[in-house]
Amino acid sequence: MENACYHCGKTVLYGRSHTHHRGVAGGRWKKRAPKTRRIFRVNFVRLSIVEAGKKKRVKLCANCLKRVKKDIKDGKKPFLTLAAAVKTQ
Repeated sequence: MENACYHCGKTVLYGRSHTHHRGVAGGRWKKRAPKTRRIFRVNFVRLSIVEAGKKKRVKLCANCLKRVKKDIKDGKKPFLTLAAAVKTQ
C-alpha cells in the first residue's frame, strides 16, 4: 500500500512551525521568531472497497470517506463502494 489516498492522491505536506515571539515594549524584535520544519500528515483510514466484484484493501483520507458516507446517506451514487455497506444491504 502506498502512502497516498486511493481516490484523491493526497500525501504529506511540508511546512514550518512558527512560534509567536514578541519584542520588548515599544521596540523592535531583537531576534526573529524561530521557525522549525514540520510535516502535516494525512488522516488515513484503512478499509475495504468493492471494485470489479472483488474486495480490495485501500487507504482513504478522512475527507474522501466523509464524502462517500454523505453520498450514501443522501441516496446518491458514491464514487466507490464500501465493502461494509455491501454486506449490510
